[in-house]
Amino acid sequence: MRCVPLPCFSFHFLLLLLHFPSYTFALCNHHDNSALLLFKNSFVVNPPIEDSFSCSTYSPKTESWTNNTDCCEWDGVTCDTMSGHVVGLDLTCSHLRGEIHPNSTIFQLRHLQKLNLAYNDFSGSPLYSEMGDLINLTHLNLSNSAITGDVPSRISHLSKLVSLDLSYLTMRFDPTTWKKLILNSTNLRELHVEVVDMSSIRESSLLLLMNLSSSLVSLHLHGTKLQGNFPSDILFLPNLQELDLSWNDKLRGQLPKSNWSNPLRYLDLSINNLRGQIPSSLFHLTQLSYLSLSGNKLVGPIPSKTAGLSKLNSLSLASNMLNGTIPHWCYSLPSLLLLDLGDNQLTGSISEFSTYSLEVLHLYNNQIQGKFPESIFEFENLTELDLSSTHLSGPLDFHKFSNLKRLSFLSFSHSSFLSINFDSSVDYVLPNLQYLHLSSCNVDGSFPKFLAQLENLQELDLSHNKIHGKVPNWFHEKLSQSWNNIELINLSFNKLQGDLLIPPYGTRYFFVSNNNFSGGISSTMCNASSLIMLNLAYNILIGMIPQCLGTFPSLTVLDLQMNNLYGSVPGNFSKGNVFETIKLNGNRLEGPLPPSLAQCSKLQVLDLGDNDIEDTFPVWLETLQELQVLSLRSNKHHGVITCFSSKNPFFKLRIFDVSSNHFSGPLPASCIKNFQGMMSVSNNPNRSLYMDDRRYYNDSVVVIMKGQEMELKRILTAFTTIDLSNNMFEGGIPKVIGQLKSLIGLNLSHNGINGAIPHRLSNLTNLEWLDLSWNQLTGDIPLALTNLNYLSTLNLSQNHLEGIIPTGGQFNTYENASYGGNPMLCGFPLSKSCNKDEEQPPHSTFQDDEESGFGWKSVAVGYACGAVFGMLLGYNLFLTAKPQWLVTLVEGMLGIRVKRTNNRARTNRR
Repeated sequence: MRCVPLPCFSFHFLLLLLHFPSYTFALCNHHDNSALLLFKNSFVVNPPIEDSFSCSTYSPKTESWTNNTDCCEWDGVTCDTMSGHVVGLDLTCSHLRGEIHPNSTIFQLRHLQKLNLAYNDFSGSPLYSEMGDLINLTHLNLSNSAITGDVPSRISHLSKLVSLDLSYLTMRFDPTTWKKLILNSTNLRELHVEVVDMSSIRESSLLLLMNLSSSLVSLHLHGTKLQGNFPSDILFLPNLQELDLSWNDKLRGQLPKSNWSNPLRYLDLSINNLRGQIPSSLFHLTQLSYLSLSGNKLVGPIPSKTAGLSKLNSLSLASNMLNGTIPHWCYSLPSLLLLDLGDNQLTGSISEFSTYSLEVLHLYNNQIQGKFPESIFEFENLTELDLSSTHLSGPLDFHKFSNLKRLSFLSFSHSSFLSINFDSSVDYVLPNLQYLHLSSCNVDGSFPKFLAQLENLQELDLSHNKIHGKVPNWFHEKLSQSWNNIELINLSFNKLQGDLLIPPYGTRYFFVSNNNFSGGISSTMCNASSLIMLNLAYNILIGMIPQCLGTFPSLTVLDLQMNNLYGSVPGNFSKGNVFETIKLNGNRLEGPLPPSLAQCSKLQVLDLGDNDIEDTFPVWLETLQELQVLSLRSNKHHGVITCFSSKNPFFKLRIFDVSSNHFSGPLPASCIKNFQGMMSVSNNPNRSLYMDDRRYYNDSVVVIMKGQEMELKRILTAFTTIDLSNNMFEGGIPKVIGQLKSLIGLNLSHNGINGAIPHRLSNLTNLEWLDLSWNQLTGDIPLALTNLNYLSTLNLSQNHLEGIIPTGGQFNTYENASYGGNPMLCGFPLSKSCNKDEEQPPHSTFQDDEESGFGWKSVAVGYACGAVFGMLLGYNLFLTAKPQWLVTLVEGMLGIRVKRTNNRARTNRR
């Protein structure tokens, strides 16, 4: 059979195509080849030391880009099979470092359809508007590439975009650019812009996404600073499968009751400001596999009914205000891998589970009670179990957890009704356990032996239990040999004995306070230089403090209080250290304070009280701008306290205690006038209640409060006191103290202070206790002090005060002891009554001479001038008419004045 010429040619051409691979017809376009090489050469290849995306496992793709090779064969490059133009470029994790410039040759690849430069380091380069010239782009991914600045408006020229990912870039969207992008990119299916600043995008602009109702499948707006009303209409997009609006805590509103997008399979609305109840319709989305509503303000019960949640594998409703019991469907979801209902107000008991697929179970910080469910011991894949801070009760045989071979995290901390039993007669091992938290669990007896079998421990918390006896040698060996990765060791508040434990090098948090450890602090402690917090307080330690502790680069808390340590305070605090708390009080330290303490620029709490330190006042501490608590009480400090003219000395100080020393001279007005931290009362509702509320450590301080010594286990941020008692101060009370309006306690007792009580003390409207006893104060008790409504404790005893005791307000509650040793005082509550001619002075209309231009000096001058003028006028009248009414009035006034003068003279002679 003969071939027709044209069909025969076509047949042979097809054979030729089949014989040669297709790429032989896709030789790289010369222009594109050159552009790629120039782009490559504009960067250095520098693999990161650490990378959360594990880019270290990737090799740089540009290594294969060489001259004289076809760029279509290069790693990460895709070419059009016919034209040879580069249409795809994927350089994810190529370790590129350097800036992208506006004339970069990458913008010359006009046929590009897919561009992925994610996980490189472009050194803060802007996203240049030239990117908008690549109008054929359908996929653009620049995530995690260190690009910064504003999103250019010309990005809206990319009208063919199907997928845009700008996640984790320090960039900003303005409303105009956002509007243009959404209106022009009508085919957009994926929009991921996590942590891009969208704070200027309001709800109306956000709802422009409804124009993409036919296309949008995945929307990720995590951490974009959205604010205003929650855009609930987005949840109605008919094809939406993924929605992440998490970490936008200024978004407020409620969840819709119906009309959810049926295809939804991933929904993350955590860490917002959502209120109201969880609608039951949410649990009727049959495709849902991931749901997180944690960190909102949702209330009410968890819906009791569901419909077809067979695909749900992750459910997190933690950190809300949900109440009621855990619904039964939570125990039977066949695909559930993670269940987190922690930090709510759930009640009732934990039922037995009917499915055993769970890998993570968190029910912490609820009011759940009853016994521990035995079915949990059947969860062969369980890796995390957190039932801390619940009301679970009854005995718990710990060896049963050895069934859970994959368990890595276990916490029952603060479950005080539980009784955990470590059966020493049973051998068991938890091979993968890394985190064990059993604080406040009524653990009793000797040190748990099963710990010897753990090889990968990273955190151990057995604090606040009843473990007693000597720590076994094998535990010391574990710390020195095999537990190199353990970061947290907390054995505080037990009854452990023996030599002090030494943490390994990698330990960051080491707490063994409130035990009976004895002996010295070994020099091997110097090897633990990775420590962030070290708490050895309340033991029986002796010896000197190792000097190396002042050189640890990461140490923020050094607490050695209440031991028997002697010697000097470490004198080599290095520059650039990060100390925040240093507590060495309650030891036998001596000598002067080391000036290197001034290097602790981040120091907030310095407590050196109750030692034998002999020195003048360490005025060089005034440069510590973060210092809030300074206690030098009960030492041998001496001399005059004076602050110099350094910028903002003691700017944030709120607790100043130098009591029971040998300080002399005037009260330190030059310091007090700079105590800005005590001069205003904060009304900020978001202010932290306590100082540096750390996870494992709370700052504490010993103070004299209302005449009683007590230890504040946690320091309130509103707690402001000054204690200068038991020294040798003299002179008057500086009026500048009246400016410390947030002060709640002032103790100046047992000094040699003289003069009058300043009226300005009535400005201290938050004052709760005032102790001026055992001084040389004279004059009246200012009536204005009755306006101090919170002043529950007052001690003015053992002074030389005189006159009538004011009444009204808290003054009606004080007893005799508040005024004893002032023989010239009279009136309630003393038994000594006042003379009939002594009257309660009227309320003053001025505080003192500095507070009003019309003070007592002005009044005195005016009174004197008026008196002279009056006498001249009166004398003239007497010389002329001598009216009888005037004579009678003047004689009566003179008689009263003479009588009062004579009475006072007789009293003084007594």
